[in-house]
Amino acid sequence: MLTFCCSQTSLSRKCAVPASSGAAITASGTFTPLDSPDAQGGSLITAITGTRNGQTIIALQPAGTWIPGNEPYAVDNLVFAGAGPQLTKAGFGFALADGTYSNPFYADFLPTPGYLEFYSMPDSGSSTELAVAFSATLVSTPEPATFALLLLSLPLCHIPGVLIKPSRS
Repeated sequence: MLTFCCSQTSLSRKCAVPASSGAAITASGTFTPLDSPDAQGGSLITAITGTRNGQTIIALQPAGTWIPGNEPYAVDNLVFAGAGPQLTKAGFGFALADGTYSNPFYADFLPTPGYLEFYSMPDSGSSTELAVAFSATLVSTPEPATFALLLLSLPLCHIPGVLIKPSRS
């Protein structure tokens, strides 16, 4: 599992985003990626939970499709652990409980590369594209089989007569 955090950074003139374009962005949550990365080291995100500005993330946008309002820019849902860009220029997409959508991505095509978020509000037909800070951190979770064995062995520790008692002399 990977946890992620995304927050708005100071806006760069190179991003051509007006200073009045909106309030601060704060998003955080957890990705569930495939265990085996692709040839470039990217892991496919298969599930996502979390919030963006207090709104619950309700769905991951399927890879190869675009969030509403961002056609033809399809997401690839790849995340890279470690140093360097952790997203591609396609990024990942998700739907929020209020009917809006987000697509954070790494804009390697800018004169000064950085992370951006395309935010779509289909009901009003509007969108924003703001500079954000993005970070994903690997979270260690026990393997299900190991966890199950641990749980099954716990009762044995409390059954009288099952454990070998030291002899008294």
